[in-house]
Amino acid sequence: MATVAQWVEGARPRTLPNAVAPVLVGAGAAASIDGFAWWGSVLALVVALALIIGVNFANDYSDGVRGTDADRVGPVRLVGSGLVPPRLVRTVAFVCFGLAAVSGVVLVLLAGRWWMIVVGAVCVLGAWFYTGGKRPYGYAGYGEIAVFLFFGLVAVLGTQYVQSGRVSWAGIGGAISVGAFSAGVLVANNLRDIPTDRETNKRTLAVRLGDARTRVLYQLLVVIPFVIAVTTAFTNPWTLTAFVAAPLVIGCVRRIRSDANGLALIPVLRDTGLAMLVWAAATALSLAFG
Repeated sequence: MATVAQWVEGARPRTLPNAVAPVLVGAGAAASIDGFAWWGSVLALVVALALIIGVNFANDYSDGVRGTDADRVGPVRLVGSGLVPPRLVRTVAFVCFGLAAVSGVVLVLLAGRWWMIVVGAVCVLGAWFYTGGKRPYGYAGYGEIAVFLFFGLVAVLGTQYVQSGRVSWAGIGGAISVGAFSAGVLVANNLRDIPTDRETNKRTLAVRLGDARTRVLYQLLVVIPFVIAVTTAFTNPWTLTAFVAAPLVIGCVRRIRSDANGLALIPVLRDTGLAMLVWAAATALSLAFG
């Protein structure tokens, strides 16, 4: 039976910046148009955290029962390693999705934005069918697009909209930036897993592009947030404070360009997530008070 530490590792805490960052930027964007509401940010954060933990356990379950996690490099796989019965991991994933759904409904009730229930339902379905179901889209190379949409555009703009009732250009720029960072984290993860994914016929975008082009894609994605920070600075110079995250990104790019593979890519995943969180915090503050 898995220990508490193994359950925590199975939840993949290094992915949590993907949930926190969009809420920070969305809250900052809402504040920039005098629409910030603390309860909206708290509930949006609960939704985002529950979804990402749920999708991590759902991936653990689905990959484990398919046998694609048998020789995977990285965090412990609860099902693939035989530590936890598959049904229990699936149940935990569904509990997380349920928490996200309940929190989302409360958020919608308080905000009065009923149509966003549909958005929330699509998010939950997207989380499950990433690796679940008969034809998971994560196995077909669409994972990065989904991450960009759900943890970029939807999460940032949804957080801003439920609080302020509208979205702004600053919010759109922030959503694109966080989406690019989130996709970059997944690209680095899939770059690491190219050898094992090929063996198990998991056709991720990295497998489709190949090693060299995947490395180029990663570099393009992590540059986008800083380009947007510069363009936004014409109206709010404080957005340039987001460059405080640049040293972390530079370190990641150097490792990517050095042809690092396997375990050597784990620091890239960690530092890309950390860079996203730092970028988001700096941008949120600059939007709120700049």
